[in-house]
Amino acid sequence: MISSLRLQNFRLYKDESFEFEPGVNIVVGPNTAGKTTLLEAITVLATGSSYKARDGALIRHGAPWARADGFFKGGNRTVKIVSQGELTIKDFVVAERPYKRLSLERSVPIVLFEPEQLQLLSRGPEQRREYFDDLLEHSVSGYGVIRRHYKRVLAQRNALLKRGPGSSAKQLFAWNLRLSELGGKIAVARAGLVDNINTNLSRSYSQIAGKRVLVEARYESQFGPGNYSTRLLAKLEASSELDLLRGFTAYGPHREDIVFYLAGRPLSQSASRGETRSLLLALKLYELALIEGSRGQKPIFLLDDVFSELDSARRRALVRHLKNQQTIITTTDADAVLEYFAGEHNLVPLSKSV
Repeated sequence: MISSLRLQNFRLYKDESFEFEPGVNIVVGPNTAGKTTLLEAITVLATGSSYKARDGALIRHGAPWARADGFFKGGNRTVKIVSQGELTIKDFVVAERPYKRLSLERSVPIVLFEPEQLQLLSRGPEQRREYFDDLLEHSVSGYGVIRRHYKRVLAQRNALLKRGPGSSAKQLFAWNLRLSELGGKIAVARAGLVDNINTNLSRSYSQIAGKRVLVEARYESQFGPGNYSTRLLAKLEASSELDLLRGFTAYGPHREDIVFYLAGRPLSQSASRGETRSLLLALKLYELALIEGSRGQKPIFLLDDVFSELDSARRRALVRHLKNQQTIITTTDADAVLEYFAGEHNLVPLSKSV
């Protein structure tokens, strides 16, 4: 939970402070008033990084540094971002102790729902892989390290492949072995997450959509989670010559997908806009429960202008799940949100563009 936020040279803010309540907080203002920046700053303080941009883009134009201070349950948090030529340096202070990076244990759990995610289910597999890997990283200790190591090893193998057929088979085997080990851990974690999601997804979706529908996620793996590492290693070895000609690695978790099916048909091929929104909302409610269960504390729920994307029935379905949950909602239209919360909210007005 966050109770206050101060932004200095952060995006368009020069020096502004904001107060939040434990329940529903509604941030109201016109476009370019800095509503999304509040959510972005909370995300950086809570998790260590922005969901929108690189660190350097967070510094106010013409300023040498940016700073955000927040008071969370458990103590103050500060992040300072300093531009030094082509380098950007980011430092954190959590409960008066300095850190260069926030591990899962030092982070504050959050769940973000923003308009770009409405394309998650219909875009290419890369966006879905990123979403599910982010979810695992925020709920499973150590997954972030495995994920970063896999990306690093994949980059090293691809660099070797780009040298062409003259590369040493012995060199390639070392990267094949490490990539298959890490890839197996990723595949098993993803498969477990998909199985977990499917235990409640149909029920949640049906409650939101107002009708009973079978919904399921399928991890479309190249090998399946059983003996994944062994099978991936064999495939990497067998396809080494072809990979050398292509110049990239064609097999592994980075080439796989998580696909959703609605009444037995792929969502991306048949779903209406309303069905897609219902499914994404069901996923976000699952995300809230997963992170609370794995972290032992309720996440902060950040909703960036999503009420304008939902009809009244889906708004009511969302509101029913916000009791006893700190929620920060941004909107340009106060009336579209306030009617669903009666007097149980804290209004944070942004009266002008910054």
